[in-house]
Amino acid sequence: MRITQFNHPRTAQAFVDYMATRGVQLRIEQEGHSVVMLDDESKLEMVENELNQFIRDPDNPRYHAASWQTGNTRNSLRYERTNFWANIRERAGPLTMTLMIACVAVFILMQIVGDETVLMWLGWPAGPQQYFQVWRWFSHALLHFSLLHIVFNLMWWWYLGGAVEKRLGSGKLFVIMLISALLSGWMQDKFSGIWFGGLSGVVYALMGYCWLRGERDPESGIYLERGLIGFAILWLVIGWYGVLGLDIANAAHIVGLLVGLAMAYVDTRRRQ
Repeated sequence: MRITQFNHPRTAQAFVDYMATRGVQLRIEQEGHSVVMLDDESKLEMVENELNQFIRDPDNPRYHAASWQTGNTRNSLRYERTNFWANIRERAGPLTMTLMIACVAVFILMQIVGDETVLMWLGWPAGPQQYFQVWRWFSHALLHFSLLHIVFNLMWWWYLGGAVEKRLGSGKLFVIMLISALLSGWMQDKFSGIWFGGLSGVVYALMGYCWLRGERDPESGIYLERGLIGFAILWLVIGWYGVLGLDIANAAHIVGLLVGLAMAYVDTRRRQ
């Protein structure tokens, strides 16, 4: 019996592997799409119920875990070559993509006219005369001062921000971005003055949010592996003590992380 079809073979395999942990054997037939077939019709109702849950949240950690438990190297999947930019867009929603493009555009502009010029246009308010230039409270997040700086931040923004936007919506990501940019920028100004920039305060907010949201509400599909949050905290310590001799916005990172944790806690109170 034909159950459903998926465009991506790995998605189909994830569902097949999960059903195997439930004692139901499914198989995949390639017909341009990956078609999931069921031989035992007595299991149909159970399979359809599980399929409805899978479609609502295909990236839930339980499906990845099932693939590790049941996977083997003898399946017949053949992966088609996919376009790199198509893979980027598949995970990233409109807000995620828009901010990535804006950061790249500003970075290119900085290479053309110089860092200081763009800082004068988009940097944190230098005093009361600039307080009403509202964009300055947030546009500092678009500024990056090296290729490593922008690549590191945009990779994390795509990985975490894209997941939040896809599962919780653009509105939730927008709120996290605005609050974390504002508060992390405010603290960094108090700590080191106005000459700073970068998306890392927002990135750390997303790290804190995704990790705690996953711990307290795993059904949301939002999570960050404990090893990665451990890496984030280690990077905070390295930055604080200047081990690598890098000029790091430590105050922005710490405040961003605390903002993300606080927002995840508030969002999961009812869930708990």
